[in-house]
Amino acid sequence: MRLSDEIEKLHNLKMSGAISEDEFQAAKASLLAGQQSQAQTPGGIERFASDLNLDVNTWSMFIHLSQFCGYLMPVAGLIVPIVLWQIKKDDDDVIDLHGRVVINWIISSVIYWVIAIVLCFVVVGFALVPVLAVVGIIFPVVGAVKASKGEVWPYPVSIAFFPLHEGDSSRTSHEEIRGKYDPRRYDDTINRNPFDDNR
Repeated sequence: MRLSDEIEKLHNLKMSGAISEDEFQAAKASLLAGQQSQAQTPGGIERFASDLNLDVNTWSMFIHLSQFCGYLMPVAGLIVPIVLWQIKKDDDDVIDLHGRVVINWIISSVIYWVIAIVLCFVVVGFALVPVLAVVGIIFPVVGAVKASKGEVWPYPVSIAFFPLHEGDSSRTSHEEIRGKYDPRRYDDTINRNPFDDNR
């Protein structure tokens, strides 16, 4: 029932003498307050995500494991991690960093798959396809396990399209990230080109 219909119903009750003017005003204020709180509540997936009161490690782990949604529905393994990251990235720098790690891997993986498929025409790609398939399972699992322990693990051979953070890129605790993580800063030691020999 719409808000206007409920207020009209209350008005009819007041006019018939079933409720007093004070009761009418109190019920009307209650309806308006309820409508206002519903308007401020996020809808859809944002509401679901905000209702889940999970800690940073759990959300970070979900971002890594959400890549496996692609096995349930095609392309979901690309979309679900991005959606989770976009919903929760502003809540905590650690979740933002894990999202960047996963998105860097997804983009890198797509590039590597295209290269492997093209190389299949010269037989070399047939060796790369099983390697990419195995790595596509191992990396998200290792990343999720590390995230559940409070560590960040950038996937090896992942190209850093989204800059990560300063410091040690192989193993960093969440507490260290909160102290020094700045997503706007581009650190050349971590985000360097992996094919550049001048390191």
